[in-house]
Amino acid sequence: MKKKKKCPPPAPSWLTSWSDLTTLLLTFFILMFSTADIDGKDFFLILSSFRGSLGMFEGGHTLSKGRLEEMGLNINTLPSDAKKRSLAQQLKKALEAFKPEIQSKKVRISEDERGLIITLASDAYFDPGSAALKEEIRPVLRKVTSIMGAIPNFVRIEGHTDNNPISPGTTEARYETNWELSSARSVNIIRYLTEVEEAEPKRLSAVGFAQYRPVDDNNTPEGRAFNRRVDIVILRDQIYQESDKPGIERPLPGEEWR
Repeated sequence: MKKKKKCPPPAPSWLTSWSDLTTLLLTFFILMFSTADIDGKDFFLILSSFRGSLGMFEGGHTLSKGRLEEMGLNINTLPSDAKKRSLAQQLKKALEAFKPEIQSKKVRISEDERGLIITLASDAYFDPGSAALKEEIRPVLRKVTSIMGAIPNFVRIEGHTDNNPISPGTTEARYETNWELSSARSVNIIRYLTEVEEAEPKRLSAVGFAQYRPVDDNNTPEGRAFNRRVDIVILRDQIYQESDKPGIERPLPGEEWR
């Protein structure tokens, strides 16, 4: 007698629910796409924000004016390989442009969560206790302006010192503490960039950190030399935009810090 073929086991019950869920999600996105007043490019850009995310979503950027303002996100805050490539290109350009200064240890180029950082050694471009720019810094700032001009990001000038107090006996001691000295160096660099190199002032900000953001040990002469610096930070993902509302100028207060 021929044996009857056994029927394959039925699909697990969870698979039916999963199929229903995926079908409903597909229907939802098709409905949203057909009713929303956005083009296909923007639609897929929105979907890219969900890529690689499962479960609960983490908080994102606050709302600011953009092409998709009604969707709750500025289009510039969404993931963008193009922006990453642009910053990487400027890093490569900076390494090439500052090769002589890097070899002489007057400039350091790095990248971190803030963005692209061009570090100027204070000892090479400022006299001790002074915020006046030396002549040697002018060609360096001209290169900085060239790199800044290639991307629309905000730029923050950060002044730093070592932990030695300013000697009151020197003629350059116009500054009571390192706070004033570090801030004055940042401001003088901004003034040169805007007044001489004609950089966009609205993209720039100046900060003085005094001795409180060291990158090396202040107990050694070499460490203190590394800490005496000015960082020119091209901020990652923080892009200057012109306002489209009359009477409102960009940037908004604190916009480059978000």
